[in-house]
Amino acid sequence: MKNIVLIGYMGAGKSTVGIQLSDRFQIAFEDTDQVIEKRQNMEISEIFEKYGEESFRTMETELLAQMAERKGRRVIALGGGTPMRFENRERIKSLGTVIYLRAKPGTIMERLSGDTSRPLLRGGGARQKIEEMLKERGPVYESLSDLIVDTDGKAFENIVDEIGGFYEAACNKRTEP
Repeated sequence: MKNIVLIGYMGAGKSTVGIQLSDRFQIAFEDTDQVIEKRQNMEISEIFEKYGEESFRTMETELLAQMAERKGRRVIALGGGTPMRFENRERIKSLGTVIYLRAKPGTIMERLSGDTSRPLLRGGGARQKIEEMLKERGPVYESLSDLIVDTDGKAFENIVDEIGGFYEAACNKRTEP
């Protein structure tokens, strides 16, 4: 049985869904952003300010390499920009079953309203930034995905059920003679 790897744009629900999937399958949950924050002892926004985005992206790449070496099953929520580094893509696929949580710009705006911790959305024009980034990132997310789940207007429990059913079927298919 493989890991469940959640990808998607910020605000798509990766952390919330990841925690619920972790509970459902009784396996560990790891959020790469949270792991990096803990290791650096600072928030992502502080890392961006102090070291810059490129240094943060290198931290993500190094963490992916470490995750690939670990034993045991986990639910892994990746930062939204992690798949954008070409060198990360093959490693992401090798980590497990990749689920793209897709959300429309309006849904993302609604979910992130009042959240000032997102360095890529600072400075106004958030809706336009989201639309531009989704246009760039969407095809990459899709190319890596084993399953695409649209999260707009869905309860998180329904999203978890959809992913859980797909994952269980995929695992059963792998174990059949």
